[in-house]
Amino acid sequence: MSETIVFLDASTVDFGDIDLTPIASLGKLVTYPVTKPDETIPRSKDADIIITNKVVFYSNEIAQLNNCKLIAVAATGYNTIDIKAAKNKNIAVANVPGYSREAVAQLTVCFILALANNLIKYNTATHDGSWSRSPIFTMGNWPTMCINDKVLGIMGYGDIGKRVGQLAKAFGMKVIALKREASYNDTSVDRYPLEEFCNMADFISIHMPLNESTHHLVNKDFFAMMKPTAYIINMARGPIVDTKALARALHNNVIAGAALDVLEQEPPDIHEPILSAPNCIITPHIGWASRETRQSLINEIAENIKAFLHGTKRNIVNDTV
Repeated sequence: MSETIVFLDASTVDFGDIDLTPIASLGKLVTYPVTKPDETIPRSKDADIIITNKVVFYSNEIAQLNNCKLIAVAATGYNTIDIKAAKNKNIAVANVPGYSREAVAQLTVCFILALANNLIKYNTATHDGSWSRSPIFTMGNWPTMCINDKVLGIMGYGDIGKRVGQLAKAFGMKVIALKREASYNDTSVDRYPLEEFCNMADFISIHMPLNESTHHLVNKDFFAMMKPTAYIINMARGPIVDTKALARALHNNVIAGAALDVLEQEPPDIHEPILSAPNCIITPHIGWASRETRQSLINEIAENIKAFLHGTKRNIVNDTV
């Protein structure tokens, strides 16, 4: 009997350029571009396998699933799923680790270079005629820097964090990591406790998961510990950074600037203070979204489903909850 596979928010992955055949070949695939909260249960209650990127399944939603055996998360993070409630109902939850490493690391380095060269301001100045009105051949309105010998502090030295570190070292940067535990098996990077870490870093890049201990970890007190010449970059999850505190820090010149690919609310309210903060580059959560990366995500989801259907555990995140 063919399994019913329901993809509740396919448009978050497929922009019209992705091949869903790897998943479609495994059962009866039903796709929805987006799913509103009141549509979640009617669309998924009788599915055997549910694929979701951002559609949430907390205890209330999970309790109403009749046939579901597997929730395949179309992402690495799975904070949108109550994995304990799923386990209690014998529903496995699988994620896709590592698929976005290259794309996220690439945008991280792009942000570092853009901030170091004041790229956005100089691009704007060129297009608005400021360069044309310059009395000399160049402009020096905003400082730029060379990043060799600058210190990059990485928060979350996992798969993506390590790749960012490798790329940064190619530019001659010194790489350090945040120390949040007493000991680590990985000794390939120097780790420092929070205050010392913030005092040392010229750029801080966030690549850690969102959980209770990391929610608003980067806050008013955090910015106060940073160098006034330093920059913060968030490539992980929006709520790790208190963006209202960040907006105030930027307005008050507590730090030099920021670059964010994620926000606490996505998409943001048009009046969100961070959108009008100075020296802040914001992109609409695109770090993971290269075509190659999205196709790899689909392929990996298919492999997770295939393994599950054959009785093999692959990337199951709630097996030991």
